[in-house]
Order: sequence, then structure tokens, then C-alpha cells
Amino acid sequence: MTRTSPAARPPTRRNAELLLLLFAVLIVVAAEAAVEAARDGRLSSHLITYAAVPVGIGVITHVVIRRVAPYADPLLLPIAVLLNGLGLVMIHRLDLGLKDQAVQNGTTFAGAAAPTQVVWTAIGVALFVAVIVAIRDHRVLQRYAYSLALLGLVLLLLPTVLPARFSEVNGARIWIRVAGFSFQPGEFAKILLTVFGAAYLVSKREVLALAGRRLGVRFGSHFVGLDLPRGRDFGPLLAAWLLCIGVLVRGHDLGTSLLFFGLFVVLLYIATERVGWVVVGLLLFAVGAYIAYQIFGTVQVRVAVWLHPFASAHAADGYQLRQSLFGLGTGGIFGTGLGAGHPELVPLPATDFIVSSFGEEIGLVGVVGLLTLYGVFVIRGASAALAVRDAFGKLLAMGLAFLVALQLFVVVAGVTRLLPETGLTTPFLSYGGSSLLSNWLLLGLLLRISDAARRPTNVAVGRPAGQVTVPA
Repeated sequence: MTRTSPAARPPTRRNAELLLLLFAVLIVVAAEAAVEAARDGRLSSHLITYAAVPVGIGVITHVVIRRVAPYADPLLLPIAVLLNGLGLVMIHRLDLGLKDQAVQNGTTFAGAAAPTQVVWTAIGVALFVAVIVAIRDHRVLQRYAYSLALLGLVLLLLPTVLPARFSEVNGARIWIRVAGFSFQPGEFAKILLTVFGAAYLVSKREVLALAGRRLGVRFGSHFVGLDLPRGRDFGPLLAAWLLCIGVLVRGHDLGTSLLFFGLFVVLLYIATERVGWVVVGLLLFAVGAYIAYQIFGTVQVRVAVWLHPFASAHAADGYQLRQSLFGLGTGGIFGTGLGAGHPELVPLPATDFIVSSFGEEIGLVGVVGLLTLYGVFVIRGASAALAVRDAFGKLLAMGLAFLVALQLFVVVAGVTRLLPETGLTTPFLSYGGSSLLSNWLLLGLLLRISDAARRPTNVAVGRPAGQVTVPA
């Protein structure tokens, strides 16, 4: 027999989440107002539209979380709403710039992307709600790890087996294009394969943690060096490497290959705590990168542009990166102001290079603020991984948080010429349905794990906050 103990009611911090959501909405509204004031000198009805989107997202998701995941992390959702809202504002701003550019050049404007992004946001929120309501316990996913892995592989490899006219965009075969509709299945494959990787490594980590050959020097009873894994245990790492090489060979998709392989190496290291896996992984990555450079002309072009972006002022291959660097330089420390720059001059400014669009108009200070938001998002995801009680949840949360961190690093490094450009999108900010939907799915899983991590042991899964069961 049980009874409810109000005195034992643990804090859920949902009110803190609500206040942060209100703050996020105010920032988005202020950003849209700044764009309209700079472009037209007045406020229009668009302000109501782009204010209603974050308000609607915040209300729906907050009510759902308060009901079915009351102990979830209070920072993750407000950060996602803020990033999604700012991305929507920038996409709308770029629509205005591209329309003016088309008028000046005497060409036809392809059409506004912001309304489509609003639709994708609504679908993403619906997917988020479905995930967090349907999956009341993240450990259920462990039972279907191999089925999810099979589905992930099908999604990842499907574009590579389709004819190029149905899958190729800008030299990369990562899309499914039918009847004017385009879809990037690899965005969902990365989450499904993360679930599988976490489940597999939890079951095999004791074997994988065994040391093989030792490289180093022994000083008396102390050994200084590296414990390499056993040769017989290389199978999972080699399989992941071959899969990524296969995607690269067939799809010419350098970004996705780097993302998947980096994710698997990090999961291996977290599961086994063996630095040797990281060393072997880096060596395999170096071999794969060298092979890709020798075989594929697209990789050679990207490396050449990265090394010498200004080698020829008229070279079309380096135009995008040059315009990005010019835009970042124009923005300087504080930026030109939202709506006052010309980020539309960079090709693909709303997708691959949306970071440079923000850099031109909000400057280095603004971009550092955006990166700080992502940093807090990743840290809170890692905190959930450290706090959750089961090993599968730890690996899954850490893998999902690392996905965001690695993808952001690769994108920003490509835009700023730290690394060759890979074509990955910026989580929650960039235009695109596949990316946005997968990010809302990722957020739902992280919140579910953080709810399990912060939920007291005497509170049943799915029980409303405050209803603590204690013996009569």
C-alpha cells in the first residue's frame, strides 16, 4: 500500500525552464524587429508570425515535458527554441536579401525559404512530442538496437544506390529527390546508429577493454606508454571504418563519413577508457583521408580551396569560401547589425554557411554567444550522461551530445578555413527539413535521458511530478 508524500516532493525546475523560454522568445522577437527596422524602417506583420513560432514551440513542448518528463534538464529546451528561432529569423532575412539581389540582377527569385522552415519546425516539434511521449524509458531502445542499426544502414546507403539524378546535389550523393521533394536520410541514420553503437559497446565493453600489445617504457614498477587493443577486437572499429569509406567512395560525402567515424571512436573510448582505441582510430582516419584525396577529385578540390582560397580571384571553386571570409571580416567584432549587411552574397547562405551569415551581421561577439549556447547544450547533455544510472543511457547521451559538438566544430572550422568545408549543416540554425527534424529527435532523446538521470529512485517512470510513493 502506498501514499503520496508532499514533503518528499523533489524540485523539477520546470518554472525555471518556463522563464528561460520566455527570455528566448524575447530575444527572437528583438532579432526579427531589428531585421525589419534595418530593412524597411518599420515593423510589419511578419513580426507577429516569427514571434508566434517560438511562443508556440515553447508552450507545446513545455506543457508536454511538464507532464511526461518533469525532471528533464531545464536548459536544453530553451536553448533549442532560441537557436531554432534565431535560425528562422536569419533565413527570413536572407530571403529578403536574395529577393533584392534577384531584382538587381534581373533574375527570378526562387521563393522564400522561411515559410517552409516554419512548416519543418512544426513537424519537428510534433516528432519531438511523439518521441518523448512514446518512449517513457530510454532503455527500451536497447532491445531494438540491431533493428535500428539495420534501418540506419538502409537510410545511410539508400542514396548511394539510387541513380545520380535522384540523389546527387553539388557532387554529393546524400539526398533522395522525388517530385520536387528532397530528403537527407543520413541525418536520421546518425541517431539510429548512435543508439546501436551505445547498445553494442555496453554489451561488449569488457572484451574491448582488454589490453593487447603495450608500447612504451617501463621504469621499475611503473609503465609509461600506450596499451593498444587486441587484434582480434578490431572488428567493430574496422567495420565502422569500412562503412564510412564506403559512404565516401560511393556518395562523395566527406562530412558524414567524418561524423560517423569520429562518433564511433569516441564511443569506443568512453566505453573502454583505452586511449589505444583513439590512436588506432586516428591512424585509420589518416589512411582513409589519404586514400580519399588520391582517388576523388572533389576531395582534391576542397583541399586545394582550403589551402589556397585566394590563389585565383576568378576561380569558381573558391568563391564560396572567399565570400564567407569577406563576410566575417566585414562583420568584425560587433557586426553590421541584423539586416544591415549582405550575407546573401555567399552561396548557400542559409544552409552550409549560415554561421558566416550570422558572423557578418552580429560579429565575433554574437558568434561567440551562439557557440556558447551550443557549448552549454553539449555540457548539459554530457551532464545527463554522467548522472544517469545505466551504462546504455550514459553512452547514448554522450554520443548524442558529441554528435552536436563534432558537427558544430566541423561546420565552424569549414566556414573559418580551419578545415576543408564538408557540407554539414549547423544544428537547429540551418535551413533544411531533414536536419531540423533529426535535431528535434535528438533533443527528445536527451531530455528523456536527463529526466531519468534527475528523477528520484522512489518516483515511478511517467508519474506526475510530486507524486512520490513511500511505504504506508
